[in-house]
Amino acid sequence: MVEAQAVVETVSELSMAESSYDLIVIGAGPGGYVAAIRAAQLGMRVACVEKQHLGGTCLNIGCIPSKALLESSHRYHEAAHGLLRHGVRFEKLSLDLAAMMSRKNEVVKALSGGVGFLFRKNRVEHVAGAARITAPGQVDVSGPERPRTLRAPRILIATGSAPVELPSLPFNGRQIISSTEALSLDAVPEKMIVIGAGYIGLELGSVWARLGSQVLVLELLDRILPGMDGELAGQLQQLLEKQGLTFRLKTTVESASIVDGRVQVKWASGSERGTEQADRVLVAVGRRPMTEGLGLRELGVEQDHKGFIRVGQDFQTSVKGIWAIGDVIGGAMLAHKAEEEGIAAVERMTGRAGHVNYRACPGVVYTHPELAQVGLSEEDAAAHSAVKVGRFALKGNGRARSMDATDGMVKVIADAKTDRILGVGILAAHASDMIAEAAVAMEFAASSEDIARSFHAHPTLAEALKEAALAVEGRAIHA
Repeated sequence: MVEAQAVVETVSELSMAESSYDLIVIGAGPGGYVAAIRAAQLGMRVACVEKQHLGGTCLNIGCIPSKALLESSHRYHEAAHGLLRHGVRFEKLSLDLAAMMSRKNEVVKALSGGVGFLFRKNRVEHVAGAARITAPGQVDVSGPERPRTLRAPRILIATGSAPVELPSLPFNGRQIISSTEALSLDAVPEKMIVIGAGYIGLELGSVWARLGSQVLVLELLDRILPGMDGELAGQLQQLLEKQGLTFRLKTTVESASIVDGRVQVKWASGSERGTEQADRVLVAVGRRPMTEGLGLRELGVEQDHKGFIRVGQDFQTSVKGIWAIGDVIGGAMLAHKAEEEGIAAVERMTGRAGHVNYRACPGVVYTHPELAQVGLSEEDAAAHSAVKVGRFALKGNGRARSMDATDGMVKVIADAKTDRILGVGILAAHASDMIAEAAVAMEFAASSEDIARSFHAHPTLAEALKEAALAVEGRAIHA
């Protein structure tokens, strides 16, 4: 009997040891899985709890699948409207939407599996299930397997965000949809209404417009893409209108109803009123932090009026031993921002000097052309100091001409006294790649002169950034 009791105690001790870690990360999106891997590199024993899929929202129902569809729809649109100029002719062009969706799913599956490989390589334990912090240092996990209790002196919350639902347009997953459903439609809608002219609405609206849908965008503000440079956003709107999208700004949605399977949307714009009908209504008015079920209120973790978790400079919450990063703490809801915060947070946990330079964090809208920005817009920069601005249109760039991609421009904003770069905006094909140079320049506090005097291979789109930097002092060569 004594011997049997000893065996039970030994098994219990082993079970407890298996559930003890140096760090528990809740959420395996870009912020969470990157933080988990970095912590493992620093010598921590790490568990990462994820209730759905490795890679989180970004990889599974956000950044990656949307970019896959943007790429596929752009190629289809180019085949239908742009390749004839290149001497490429088709007898008959058709769309296989099922094949397009299958490719998207293959991309997602491969990358999700890649996260699992990285966890195994770095000895991060993936724990499947929903997490609840029941006390500082303790996380209860319920999921497909038996319930588990995990213990660690450090807990990092990286649970991301979800689409905001409008009271007048509650999601039903069929006619009134979020970005999640918009990534998996089984047919091209004859007409789609997009509520919100932010980057999610414009990207997904572009996908379905390219594939043949009539897309109407309703926006509360008097412009698209608030926060991006006004001049460049205005140019992008004009280009999207040429591609078939229609915009109605300064417009609110008053109500919606479903009649014979279609959505009737009543809108108001000043004294004007109207009704629009559509097969699908995509609501893309922002995202909210996902903190439900974590037990934050019971623990006393402070949150603001919108539910975002309050953190200090080291990303620690009001409860010692609990940190938070990414979308749940607000700010720019970007995967790369969450990644840098995750790395900085775990480095600070181990006494290292991890930091995030938010001024050098780029944002990108993956339409065609793409709109990318890092630092301040011209409006914001001019509100704080005297500025100098250099502009260069893509029509003067040799590579853009050869690509038949001359829409857009590059804009460099510099301090009038010091010449230090305050912001860069790029409206161009491959702007998402071009903005990296500007981000590095701002990280090193470069001047416009630094970019202007740096080699740029010819012919490349990147030469447009050099020309815009030269234009800050009126020295552009090809303008």
